Amino acid sequence: MSSPLRFDRAHTDDLMSFLAASPSPYHAVANAAARLEEAGFQQVEETAAWDATAGGKYVLRGGAIVAWYVPEGARAHTPFRIAGAHTDSPNLRVKPLPDTGAHGWRQIAVEIYGGTLLNTWLDRDLGLAGRISLRDGTHRLVNIDRALLRVPQLAVHLDRSANTEGLKLDRQKHMQPIWGLGDVQEGDLIRFVAEEAGVDAADVTGWDLMPHAIEPPSYLGRDRELVAGPRMDNLLSVHAATAALAAVAGQPDAKIPYIPVLAAFDHEENGSQSDTGADGPLLGSVLERSVFARGGSYEDRARAFAGTVCLSSDTGHAVHPNYAERHDPTHHPVANGGPILKVNVNMRYATDGSGRAVFAAACEKAGVPWQSFVSNNAMPCGTTIGPITAARHGIQTVDIGVAILSMHSARELCGADDPYLLANALTAFLAG
Repeated sequence: MSSPLRFDRAHTDDLMSFLAASPSPYHAVANAAARLEEAGFQQVEETAAWDATAGGKYVLRGGAIVAWYVPEGARAHTPFRIAGAHTDSPNLRVKPLPDTGAHGWRQIAVEIYGGTLLNTWLDRDLGLAGRISLRDGTHRLVNIDRALLRVPQLAVHLDRSANTEGLKLDRQKHMQPIWGLGDVQEGDLIRFVAEEAGVDAADVTGWDLMPHAIEPPSYLGRDRELVAGPRMDNLLSVHAATAALAAVAGQPDAKIPYIPVLAAFDHEENGSQSDTGADGPLLGSVLERSVFARGGSYEDRARAFAGTVCLSSDTGHAVHPNYAERHDPTHHPVANGGPILKVNVNMRYATDGSGRAVFAAACEKAGVPWQSFVSNNAMPCGTTIGPITAARHGIQTVDIGVAILSMHSARELCGADDPYLLANALTAFLAG
């Protein structure tokens, strides 16, 4: 799939719509599933028996989705091509007993999820989204996308050192949002959320709720060559991989030598150790059941996995113009320079020379420029789902992504070309 070196406005517009409509991992996978269904994919239940029919299928589990397309004539030992990503972003999460407050202010008790930049949540108009669990075992998505909450910053008159010695935030005391005035009423928040969702509060037995910034994504800059928005880490990759899988599924089957897969996991930001995280069994279970549904044996499963490659796509660091010394002096990824290949010889990223060749071939096929990223030796290197996927499943994995600024902020920044270029590279990779 060839692509111009200027971004496709329709793709970037759709990314911004996807970001705005996905304030939680549960919304993200629902929106990805809706796009795949438009491309002819069908949901399969994990509790049902799977068959060998060709076509697009997907599994939803909590905030994770695994989708795959079986071409006509695929063998039991046909290898997979996997585009990996994660659906969660660092943020605030509502506690089990959410109603709190002091001195006439009604507040919501929250935990800190992942390595969020706390100061970026201050003085923002926040909505509330996620899912509620009902007494009958079903779930209901909730998105209160209006100004409901706010984490107020202390005035500079009461903290004269904030601009000279730096802002110091206590994660427990300073991050609880306000949402009104008056006495604290136990059960108040869930009654309100239930009313918004159109259900009886007595039927709500559990919840996974999180504040989100309600300011919509937008183009930025004189020439609109940048995009600012929430949750780019890592819904940018989820959106690109979903678009790529749908595009490949629309190609003639004769041109697809692999089984293309989208694997978007939850809980990457806190270690991936859950039943919906990359360190859980979900991906391996889906791939194995796909092999066995086509009549395969354990030998076929081993052959398929041995020929499988995963591109683990997650955002990385663009060189920061105000802090260039924090980056490696010879590796300065720039916005709109194309996707980045992420390398760390200590296996914080799974990329090796062989994986580099796979990625380079996909970018060359797509006509997409690409860049290399390594961390400054004096700075600790982050990690992502790539090494976990490689180690857990014995699958060759390559870590890639898009270079952004303000990573883990409530509002991040990327080049407007790069999402489209990433999607093109992933499409070429999945198509083989």
